[in-house]
Amino acid sequence: MKTENILVIGGTGKTGKRIVNLLKEQGHQVRVGSRNASPSFDWHQPEEWTKAVEGIDKVYITYQPDLAVPGALKAIEELVKVSKKAHVKKLVLLSGKGEREAELCEQVVIHSGLDYTIVRASWFNQNFSENFLLEPILDGFVALPQADVQIPFVDVDDIAQVAVKALLDDAHNGQIYQLTGDKAITFKEAINVIAQVSNRIITFVPISISEYGDGMRKANLSEDFVWLIEYLFTEVLGNPNNSEITNDVEKVLKRKPISFSEYVNKTAATGIWNVGVKQTI
Repeated sequence: MKTENILVIGGTGKTGKRIVNLLKEQGHQVRVGSRNASPSFDWHQPEEWTKAVEGIDKVYITYQPDLAVPGALKAIEELVKVSKKAHVKKLVLLSGKGEREAELCEQVVIHSGLDYTIVRASWFNQNFSENFLLEPILDGFVALPQADVQIPFVDVDDIAQVAVKALLDDAHNGQIYQLTGDKAITFKEAINVIAQVSNRIITFVPISISEYGDGMRKANLSEDFVWLIEYLFTEVLGNPNNSEITNDVEKVLKRKPISFSEYVNKTAATGIWNVGVKQTI
């Protein structure tokens, strides 16, 4: 097996840390792209990117906080230029399913002249355990907009395994994969599953997007974060096409995607939804 030199941008994030581990297990040379690594990678310091991509064959790209935010397109354009100068051979871009702004960034990678794979993901299962939904779950009170929208949540472990296949196998060059779970459920249904499996009482309340934004502002969250969450709930979850279930996980991994129930059972066993919680059913 040929050993690849791979830069994983966002290598300490939800998908990145899993990709780093999978690649290392297979004996590849992995450079973690993060602000605390050496050489460091910071989306706000493009003058340092040349060092990060030096000697690299392939790059996994995840843009923080999201490809939809202002400035993402310019950053991806600049990263492509730097990568080409460094003779990088392939780019694998994590994108969002149904995000029009993200698709502009995809086009930059597609027309870069380099080999590429685009990985468009639905909403992550892990948003309930490793992101902004964890705190309200622990509080036992979850209030969210778009309560009736059917979402085919996808597991980050599946995303990571697909990305690794894309990085290592030229058969995935030029492909756009849309990754979803095997079933679409609502936020309320998802919270009910988590409550049942973790032996918790968790109240779910549907609210409007404007009410949700006001709540985030009262919690002193940054305006950029509030804008992004409002965008995702409006543009992404408000797009009926995003309820579509695909078979791309199965196509690439030759197995069914991890179901939401499997994710919940595995995650509940870690105790993360019971940290500091006394209340049980």
